[in-house]
Amino acid sequence: MAEKLTPREKGFSEWYVDVVQKAKLADYSDVKGCMVIRPNGYAIWENMQRVLDKMFKDLGHKNAYFPLLIPESYLKKEAEHVEGFNPQLAVVTHAGGAKLEEPYVIRPTSETIINRSFAKWIQSYRDLPLLLNQWANVMRWEMRTRLFLRTTEFLWQEGHTCHETEEDAEKETLQMLEVYRTFAEDYMAMPVMTGRKSESERFAGALRTYSIEAMMQDKKALQAGTSHNLGQNFAKAFETKFQGRDGREHFVWQTSWGVSTRLIGGLIMTHSDDSGLIVPPKLASNHVVIIPIFGKATDAEKAQVLEKSHGLAADLRKAGLGVVVDDDDSKGPGFKYFEHELTGTCVRIEIGPKDLAKGTCVMVRRDLKVKEFIPLGEAAAKAQSMLDSMQKDLFQKAKDFREAHTFEVNSYEEMKEKADAGFLLAHWNLDPKVEARIKEETGLTTRNRPFALKQEPGKCIVTGEDSPGRIVFSKAY
Repeated sequence: MAEKLTPREKGFSEWYVDVVQKAKLADYSDVKGCMVIRPNGYAIWENMQRVLDKMFKDLGHKNAYFPLLIPESYLKKEAEHVEGFNPQLAVVTHAGGAKLEEPYVIRPTSETIINRSFAKWIQSYRDLPLLLNQWANVMRWEMRTRLFLRTTEFLWQEGHTCHETEEDAEKETLQMLEVYRTFAEDYMAMPVMTGRKSESERFAGALRTYSIEAMMQDKKALQAGTSHNLGQNFAKAFETKFQGRDGREHFVWQTSWGVSTRLIGGLIMTHSDDSGLIVPPKLASNHVVIIPIFGKATDAEKAQVLEKSHGLAADLRKAGLGVVVDDDDSKGPGFKYFEHELTGTCVRIEIGPKDLAKGTCVMVRRDLKVKEFIPLGEAAAKAQSMLDSMQKDLFQKAKDFREAHTFEVNSYEEMKEKADAGFLLAHWNLDPKVEARIKEETGLTTRNRPFALKQEPGKCIVTGEDSPGRIVFSKAY
């Protein structure tokens, strides 16, 4: 039997790496800071892409693709943007055996090069809104990396839109934040807090940044998606203008928004256990594994078991489920149970000669590990029912966990005492210096000011100065 995982209680980070590697989701690469996404991990990303891509297109967005290499001068056009990204840039200075006249930056994000095209394409208000999305890879040079969560190269989508008015841009920004919330909660079964980021956490070059924040099982926060109102900063830098309804020339108002393969890390840390990966059924590739149990069965009995197993698999596939019949006779049932728990198959069905004689099968839900004896004729319907319940239960379990580890704190001493407790709701005077002090002394960072939290004025827990409301503080990835 394969080596077991490090228990979460003994080392959450070690457990996480064990799940990623032993469930064959990703592996380390010889390229510093980069990872290899293995088929099991890429299948989850493909399912995420499929769902998100439809959500984007249902709102009128279209996919496009822009170059990986960006002229260095483009980034310098928006001062705050280049300053914010400068430490993470990878720069190409030579190509074709010669030094380039102008270096190229490997795409850290695409606001600049996309605006170069927008400036050519947009002439009139009739060209607006322009709603594009790009599925791509990006590179941000990282000193400390962790598989899926923070790597030098990663996969993502980045939406970029142009609008006539600031109001339209803000509406788009919040609409896409709601798309991310819906995806995280309805598909990933991962509850999130939506809200506005602090000024120091704002995307470089944006007016306002909003995020979805999730709590992992170690009570740290994961920023799972961001949506930015860019205002007119990039439009002014690249002369992205349009003739308005009044006949005058105006700069467009823009947004950008994105999620990445970091979501796979969030899925792992939200749901998985000491036996391995747990995948919410809506994003799973393998919903059901059918394991024939032969024991001392005769050849005729084995043939009957296999026939029934493949017949049930066909019925399940007709219902749109991903099904594997694990009839590899070089592995015992115990090994197969362990293997499919490790890789996150949602439901296990066991069928043997004794089960056939009774007209039943054994069914086990991955997250509960409780055996149920089900009539064979009801197995297909029961599998779907199990998957539906599993999706709901995973979300509720994660939500209950978050609520149990979310606290209001009313003094700086209380904040320090509860620094590792989870999400701390605290009054803060919005001063970046105070924010930096809290981070240095406690390790806590501002996550966002949640929309769902009723905001009432108070006093900053550090300075006693006026505060407009509470913001989430947490240790974070």
